[in-house]
Amino acid sequence: MNFNLLKSLILLLFVVNLVSCNGKLPGGDARENPPDPQERVKKNIEEGRGFRLMDTVSNKGSGNFEFASSNELWRATLDTIDFMPLALANYSGGIIVTDWYSEGGAKNESIKISVRFLTNEVRSDALDVKVFYKKCMSIENCKIYQQDGILVAELTKKILSKAALYKKEKKEKNKKPYVGKLKKKGE
Repeated sequence: MNFNLLKSLILLLFVVNLVSCNGKLPGGDARENPPDPQERVKKNIEEGRGFRLMDTVSNKGSGNFEFASSNELWRATLDTIDFMPLALANYSGGIIVTDWYSEGGAKNESIKISVRFLTNEVRSDALDVKVFYKKCMSIENCKIYQQDGILVAELTKKILSKAALYKKEKKEKNKKPYVGKLKKKGE
């Protein structure tokens, strides 16, 4: 195989991989980034978005795995509804469904919550929360209806608030001071 063709193919695969990760080339909005490359490097490393070749530790046999516990929305949802028994928690499917739950005195009323994750980003349209009520007159005579209203809004707000805190904590934890040398203009 021709060496130039191989180089071109590798470069093409690299660019396609970068573009497919988030739909755009890395770097984001130019207005949010400093024009000086050294300042951009400093900003990216301090925010935990960069990497350093000389700052790596070699642990043979270990790797960096992403688990559900690293997703802020997932963790916040589980923490918010932790008092309820879970019927289904499927991270790859992006859904959490609780079992029917009723507090001590309410024998004929119970509640069920379903949370569907529409995106991993912490934003207002990231969740589809549904609340179902079951009211039974007898064991065989139960009515189930979906509730849209205050409880759905409160659950969504609480989950998003916790997720935003988790995201902030993660960002703070990943911050590292920049130890490179900044060039002054004119050098």
